[in-house]
Amino acid sequence: MNAAEDAAPPTDFESLRRLILARHDSLPKRLAQVARFSVENPEDIAFGTAASIAEAAEVQPSTLVRLAQSLGYQGFSDLQAVFRERLKARTASYDERLAHAGQAIPADASGAQTIAIGVLNAAVHSVERAQRSLDAEALERATDILADAETIYVLAQKRSFPAASYLGYIFGKLRMRVVVVGSAQGGEEDQLALAGPKDAAIAISFTPYASATVEWAQTLAAQEVPVIGLTDSLFSPLVNLSAVWLEVVEADFEGFRSLGATMALSVTLAVAAARKRRER
Repeated sequence: MNAAEDAAPPTDFESLRRLILARHDSLPKRLAQVARFSVENPEDIAFGTAASIAEAAEVQPSTLVRLAQSLGYQGFSDLQAVFRERLKARTASYDERLAHAGQAIPADASGAQTIAIGVLNAAVHSVERAQRSLDAEALERATDILADAETIYVLAQKRSFPAASYLGYIFGKLRMRVVVVGSAQGGEEDQLALAGPKDAAIAISFTPYASATVEWAQTLAAQEVPVIGLTDSLFSPLVNLSAVWLEVVEADFEGFRSLGATMALSVTLAVAAARKRRER
């Protein structure tokens, strides 16, 4: 075995996802196929049997075992356990997350200060990771598209929506025409129907991906509107819909995530695009 195979396999989903992304291109075809399926459909892996998962992924059940062993696990059940733990964390209520956060506070420490340090450390980690993984060429292409756009459509839902709202504000201040899609009044289809190839869109979504954001991106891509994706994985449904995509992975403190890196990249897109437009 090589050093990677000797190392203990990941015990949390984010580490497993990173390992799969790093090794995806070197895996045999069938293993790569089921690896991609597992990251795109984590709930199916968590809930399914080996037979049902293999059928959905269009592979033999033995392929699941081979993938697990290639990643360092004894068998498929050990790999599946990581997906089940992820599901528990994702489905935890905010009351449960708050309880976990409380458990992280030492008895002799200030609760508010400990939580602040935890959240701030997660935000710092997210920003530092974004710095390391920043694709300069993709960023230039994205800002070129935005600089040339007549109207910029910003698509986001749920926890990603604050970034969309801020982009709407900052593009407006920079005198760039912007439409933030989604409101209590509805009417998204009417907004999207006005978009065309001379416009552009920014779609923001992270696992578990907001279905509305993906559907809106599909609509705009079909109308030949160039989409810029801000998302967390090569396997995100936004990747294939995007003319350019940028990776953003937010760390968390006891299940609570800041949007530090997402906000930083959002501001970058707006300011760099506005600067290019004025230079032209």
